[in-house]
Amino acid sequence: MVSSEALLRLTVAALMYATGESQADLGRGLGLSQGQVSRKQSGGSGGSSWTLADLDRLSAHYGIPVSDLFCGVDHAVKCLPVRRRADTIGGLQTTITVDTPQR
Repeated sequence: MVSSEALLRLTVAALMYATGESQADLGRGLGLSQGQVSRKQSGGSGGSSWTLADLDRLSAHYGIPVSDLFCGVDHAVKCLPVRRRADTIGGLQTTITVDTPQR
């Protein structure tokens, strides 16, 4: 079973991916530095943890209730308001055109 802390880190990573945010972007939204976000996302013995105050800020930032942050990654991403979703989830779309030989 995944710990609540690990589930929250996975959920935050998925929300960042779905919104196209970097750690620096999320930090600006929460009033944290990129380094602070990195440490919270790293967890472990050298990292710091997300606090209850952080949970409230994450909830407000992403526009979803705090409880939805702990209902699983897929659930949290589905709860994101449409206006918060990136146009292209996870990156840029590339259109590949096929060159046809000239006759």
